[in-house]
Amino acid sequence: MEKLNFVKNGVLRLPPGFRFHPTDEELVLQYLRRKVFSFPLPASIIPEVEVCKSDPWDLPGDLDQERYFFSTREAKYPNGNRSNRATVSGYWKATGIDRQIVSSRGSQSQVVGMKKTLVFYRGKPPSGSKTDWIMHEYRLVNSEASAPHKIMNLNQSPVEPMESWVLCRIFLKRRSSKNEGENAVSCQLLKEAPKSRKTKPVFYDFMTRDLNLAPSSSSSGSSGVTEVSSQNNTDDHEESSCNSLRKALQH
Repeated sequence: MEKLNFVKNGVLRLPPGFRFHPTDEELVLQYLRRKVFSFPLPASIIPEVEVCKSDPWDLPGDLDQERYFFSTREAKYPNGNRSNRATVSGYWKATGIDRQIVSSRGSQSQVVGMKKTLVFYRGKPPSGSKTDWIMHEYRLVNSEASAPHKIMNLNQSPVEPMESWVLCRIFLKRRSSKNEGENAVSCQLLKEAPKSRKTKPVFYDFMTRDLNLAPSSSSSGSSGVTEVSSQNNTDDHEESSCNSLRKALQH
């Protein structure tokens, strides 16, 4: 069977209509684990790139899409386990804690890999400026990498793992669009706007004859309570009281 190769010059080229959206478990078990133990991959779809040799915007592929790369870890110090993640213009900095990748296959779930989240900073540490570039770095757990007897090749002989391989997913974090920002500002202004004046009920003396009430389309004539704004409440009430007093004096 002819091996499918969807990578050309380090760039992923899928046929129209195809998308590469693997889960974390699939990335670890179907791609990284096979890569570490030199087993055939499901498809040649992830290129080998030294991620930290270039800035994220200079790596091959479409910058508007998620990009996947096999890369090797370079030790920062000869006798240490820390990786050197300095690039041409900045460095990758880990954030948060590593997350476990758990396989649900079989009767019992087991941890098969770890995922580290990193953010790209421009400049030199520790005074670099944070960017929107994010990287998820996948690696096998120690039990997987240190137990080659669990993985056999076609000749039923143990395969030695290549522990330096990691799988990187790199993407640009999306910011809120201009319209979303304007909507958020509008909502905030509405929240901070002063509340409309509360209406208060005004009681009229319907025994008087010369009340000057404004016509209302919704009034039924059966209620003795009319809602008016607080701004006109005082004036109307004073006028009604004066009319009532004038009528009493005349009689």
